[in-house]
Amino acid sequence: MTPDRLGYLPETPSQTAGPYVHIGLIPRQAGFEIFENNLGDRLIGPETPGERIRIEGRILDGTGALVRDALVEIWQANAAGRYAHPADRQEGKPLDPAFRGWGRAGTDFETGLWAFETIKPGPVAGRRGHQPMAPHVNLWIVARGINLGLATRLYFEDEAAANAADPVLNLIEPPERRQTLIARREQRDDGAVYILDIRLQGERETVFFDI
Repeated sequence: MTPDRLGYLPETPSQTAGPYVHIGLIPRQAGFEIFENNLGDRLIGPETPGERIRIEGRILDGTGALVRDALVEIWQANAAGRYAHPADRQEGKPLDPAFRGWGRAGTDFETGLWAFETIKPGPVAGRRGHQPMAPHVNLWIVARGINLGLATRLYFEDEAAANAADPVLNLIEPPERRQTLIARREQRDDGAVYILDIRLQGERETVFFDI
């Protein structure tokens, strides 16, 4: 049976993000000022409620080498636990017009570090309104050598009780692999920082989701 017989479109040749992903999506990092409004790594404004935090990390390949040209996008709920999307119909949770909820950044060409200035999200309702999900940030990663974007999550180490009950974390086996999604908290002079390194392959490979 061929794809055509089954009614599917034939598979197109695979293509990675390529070396020009920064020019098209985060041109300022590549040295180009081509957009009037650059979508960047700061999701908050002066009026955004919630605990202000920084999330950061590195991306490492299977040999442990830094991936210095990756693009990272995040999508998260606001401090009340609601997404800035019409599909989120949780009752009793307000929208926050001062919080964008989505960000895009690249790993630094020198240090390999990615980072976002945001707020700590509140817990959100689980699928079909069942078991609440622990506070988390959704991440999507592309880079040269990655044919399909990789989706994962960042959870917070100081939310141990919520993490233990999280329906998504509890799907991951063996249980010790759940730790690849838990960001450690560090207190710096300018506030709280949560750190999560993402390993694409090899020992302690990060859990990625098929979505």
